[in-house]
Amino acid sequence: MAADGGSSSLQLPCVFSPKSRQYLALCAQDGRLRIWNTDSKTLHQEYVPSAHLSATCLCIAWGPCRTVKEGPQRKKRKSEAGQVEEKADLLAMGTAAGSVLIYSTAKGALHCTLDGGHSGGVNCVQWHPEDSLLYSGSDDTNIVEWDLQTGKTRSKWKADRAAVTSLCVSPDGKLLLSAGQIIKMWDLDTKEVYRKFTGHSTAVTTLRFATSRPPDSNGLYFLSGAAHDRLLSVWQVREDGKDKNSVVSFTLTDEPQHIDLVTSNSKEEAVRLAVVCKDGQLHLFEHFLNGPCKKPMSPSCTVQMSDTKDSPVPIPLLAAALGADTRTVMLAYGNHLQPVMEKVEINTAERHVCLTRDVQTSLSLSMETTVSKVKTPVVNAKSRVLVPGLPGHQAPVKGTSQGSEKRKKDTDTKEMSIAERLGEIDLSSVSTEKGAPKGTASLQTDNFAVLLVQGLESSDANILNKVFQTRKEMVIRKTVARLPLPAVLPLVEEITKRLQGHPFTAVLMVRWLKAVLMHHTSYLASLPDLVTQLGVLYHMIESRVKMFHKLTKLHGKLYLLMTQVATSDSSNTVTDVDHTAKLVYEEESSDEDEASGDEGLPDDDSDNWEEDEAMEEDKEEQADEEDDDPDSRTDSKANGEEDMEHGNESEEE
Repeated sequence: MAADGGSSSLQLPCVFSPKSRQYLALCAQDGRLRIWNTDSKTLHQEYVPSAHLSATCLCIAWGPCRTVKEGPQRKKRKSEAGQVEEKADLLAMGTAAGSVLIYSTAKGALHCTLDGGHSGGVNCVQWHPEDSLLYSGSDDTNIVEWDLQTGKTRSKWKADRAAVTSLCVSPDGKLLLSAGQIIKMWDLDTKEVYRKFTGHSTAVTTLRFATSRPPDSNGLYFLSGAAHDRLLSVWQVREDGKDKNSVVSFTLTDEPQHIDLVTSNSKEEAVRLAVVCKDGQLHLFEHFLNGPCKKPMSPSCTVQMSDTKDSPVPIPLLAAALGADTRTVMLAYGNHLQPVMEKVEINTAERHVCLTRDVQTSLSLSMETTVSKVKTPVVNAKSRVLVPGLPGHQAPVKGTSQGSEKRKKDTDTKEMSIAERLGEIDLSSVSTEKGAPKGTASLQTDNFAVLLVQGLESSDANILNKVFQTRKEMVIRKTVARLPLPAVLPLVEEITKRLQGHPFTAVLMVRWLKAVLMHHTSYLASLPDLVTQLGVLYHMIESRVKMFHKLTKLHGKLYLLMTQVATSDSSNTVTDVDHTAKLVYEEESSDEDEASGDEGLPDDDSDNWEEDEAMEEDKEEQADEEDDDPDSRTDSKANGEEDMEHGNESEEE
């Protein structure tokens, strides 16, 4: 079998069919299974699993070649009439979801799906050489034996503490090799460990039996390759059980990606080995397995490929299959979407061989027309096409007539540039008047969401500034609510970056941050690395909150100080009295009045002094009379009247 013993999630599986090498099966980056015909160099079949994006294919293994008469449980083989030749039919694919898909190349469809055996991703699948059994190893540390006649599990057992990354069944179908990092050999009859081997320090990606001899003859060998390991180790199964360490090592330039070998049936027959490394080089080995060898074995021939340009660029090799002749090798190179298959004769006498090929970089999948079932709809001129997308953010699509499809080659057809197309999409004309025409486009809240997503994807500061300058709470809430989930984290990172800038922008960003936390809290809480994603924002807010208490204290002190300064200023303004009199009274001043006044002053003064003394004496007498006799109030009133009369007399004088 030319099946890949197991492949890590970083490597894309690529396997030649057994014996005739007629087909090459591989899974590309898009999750689709493609089967190429190596004879015609064309795409034979393509299969898209229902969950090809979520449950990607991790490993591929071809089933043993069967004829129509053998295996009545399978469907008819795709063979010509009159031929009873064995052909590769069934293909097992292990997926990341824990299921195993069985694809039939004869009918070009899915044969069956094996579910319920694993709870983790399937890392490796291996067929039993004779019975209709399949073995699969998974991340859940279990090995499952599937019965393809019933489509159910036949047995299941725990193989290791770590994930099972590689499996291999012996040519006689009695032993099973499994490995995570430690290699174990199982007896398939009892499902018990037959031997244990040291293994590798990293996950084992490849296990292959190198000989087809019985285990009790000291002649059973197998080899193993691991991730990030530039050595292939060969292990010997000995009768005495002292076989924990490897006996032979093959040196490589990088970790092995694809291995094909021709097993040795006797001691006199050498093992032929073809190893494609991760760096795209092919190494050929030929070695007689007869006991331990201390020195690592270097490859007998190394093959590289490059293009025919002035500055040659290496072309990576994907897989290699050894032919019956020692010089013939089937190669697959290029990329996984469109590989190039070629049968090459290599001069193994040379240590280094470089093949130059002109590989077209343009991908053009050549398939039969019967495979494609896509029909082109006929669009009339009157019909209107509704394009998916957000309203207000799309250009009107005109229906193409049937006659326009038939264009003459001689006519000069000028395609519009992107700038002209963008110029026709007029989004700037926003009219809210009643008399505005109906055809004018209007920017809605949806456009803010579209612009925000475009700005985040392209990191365009102008677009982001236009969106973030909005102050309306309703527009911000609706824009954030219409954002797709993948744009939430970039928006939070952009808000965090802008919060660290000018305080004026920080005031605007707080509104957006509040809207994001209100609408997308459940999504943010579901992120496993939420603390690392929002760490900068958290620490920034925490540092500012710590400073807030000190700033409020400082604000209070400054407020008290400013009020004291203001009150002192106001008191200073009050003490500065204006000494200019508002009203000035001046007596009449003449020489006659002054002379008459001066002459009469001493008389008036003497009269006034005498009257004042008499009035004071009268007041004292009245006070004494009031103290002695309360009835003397009438006398006081009379005296008061007399005083008033005296006063009047003095005024008249």
